[in-house]
Amino acid sequence: MNIQIFGKKKCFETKKAERYFKERKIKVQAIDILDKGMSPKEYESVKRAVGGVDALLDPTSSAYKAAYMDNQQSDAAKEAKLLDDPALFCTPIVRNGKQATVGYRPEIWKTWKD
Repeated sequence: MNIQIFGKKKCFETKKAERYFKERKIKVQAIDILDKGMSPKEYESVKRAVGGVDALLDPTSSAYKAAYMDNQQSDAAKEAKLLDDPALFCTPIVRNGKQATVGYRPEIWKTWKD
């Protein structure tokens, strides 16, 4: 498995995801999404795997409210804001090749095979 965890340093869900894989002795690549962001190719792959841009947004974040994301109508406008401000991402985003999840989802991670 080639696990990447895109998360925020102060996110408890991200820490839980990292601990989940560490306890199972699965190596992960932890990426601070606020610092490094996500490349366009990674973003497209994750978006396709999770079902669209809305699944990647965190409506509970202060950045979501500050960016007036409730008023954004088109997916293109949402994507532009999301790529400009990584704080809008719901974390953790766990990626294994072409598979990906948003949030703490051990029930899905268990089904991932090498």
